[in-house]
Amino acid sequence: MYTKVATGITPELVIYLLDNSASMQESLDGASKIDHVNDAVKSVIQRMVKRSTKGAIISPRYHVAMACYSESVVDIFNGVKTITEVAQLGVPKLSVVGTTDTHSAFVWARDLLRAEMGNYQDHPAPVVCHLTDGAYNAADPEPVAQEIMAMSNADGNVLVENIYVGPNLTKTPISDIKNWPGISDESALTDDPNLGPLLRKLFRMSSPLPQSYASVIQEDGFAMAAGCRMLMPATNKSLIELAFAMSGATPVVPKQLAAAQ
Repeated sequence: MYTKVATGITPELVIYLLDNSASMQESLDGASKIDHVNDAVKSVIQRMVKRSTKGAIISPRYHVAMACYSESVVDIFNGVKTITEVAQLGVPKLSVVGTTDTHSAFVWARDLLRAEMGNYQDHPAPVVCHLTDGAYNAADPEPVAQEIMAMSNADGNVLVENIYVGPNLTKTPISDIKNWPGISDESALTDDPNLGPLLRKLFRMSSPLPQSYASVIQEDGFAMAAGCRMLMPATNKSLIELAFAMSGATPVVPKQLAAAQ
């Protein structure tokens, strides 16, 4: 499972759900949370473009949909776009507003997947990458996230990644991100009584990291282990960039074969 490679013929669908509620204006590691997110979105798009470029041509190895959400959901690219189209459109710059309706964001992603899955049956399993900095103010998003994770194609179930932009995700601070193995059990999460229930919910809403993804991340010098949950802390710029890099870590065709794709 999770062995299909992203090519121009079999692109991967990646869906981003980005919390841009008012609390994202708070400071983190020398800048606002939303500024870090804008930088990370730019970085992951550039990474996808780089992984898709052969000579001067950008091969459509990734298809991207992106929504930001607060009290409502905004479809940034107006549906699914190829990475080539995203490169031409430019990277969006998010601003903050309102409260946090995470449930509606996952409903938007679920409905998009229902409409699109038939187009991706022999492709890499789609990925939903969700970023948030805290509690939601509407219905519980977990049942919808579980619906999404139950969807599948020939490569495997849809993968859901959660990026938590806030303090105290883990009991033990992550001092060495390069050698951090990831979170494999709820017992590693904080004991904070205010944060604990939310973070355990995010853990349950996060897919296990496939071996193929772990191998790509390890090639970049990180030690995240296959099977750990795709739940990432984002307490500084480096962690946020690693978290977004995970969303695009689907294997691509080896360089020596790229000319044939």
